[in-house]
Amino acid sequence: MHNTMNNHSNIERTVMRRVHTISVLRFILSGSVFAVFILILALWGIGREVWVAKILENGPIDIFGKFQYFFYAFDHTRLVVQALVLLTLASSVYLARAVARSIPFSSLVQA
Repeated sequence: MHNTMNNHSNIERTVMRRVHTISVLRFILSGSVFAVFILILALWGIGREVWVAKILENGPIDIFGKFQYFFYAFDHTRLVVQALVLLTLASSVYLARAVARSIPFSSLVQA
């Protein structure tokens, strides 16, 4: 009788270990974690390719001028930097969408 109980607990431990492994892998492979990884990698790449502080320092003060300046800077940079900027924007939008979807609507509306 003792042997059967021990086998049952070994089986249970094995199953629970696999369930835990799957839950950890599900978290690691989720879209949000992937988006954060892409965002960090793209920002690191932008930092290696251009001197961001100098770009911000050389820009105009007014809002409309900043928009034109950033568009011009984006248009006249290398393809690698353009791809990294687009990756940064896409992953930021995805993360904002994921955060907005994770907030329950009922907590925002006070009845």
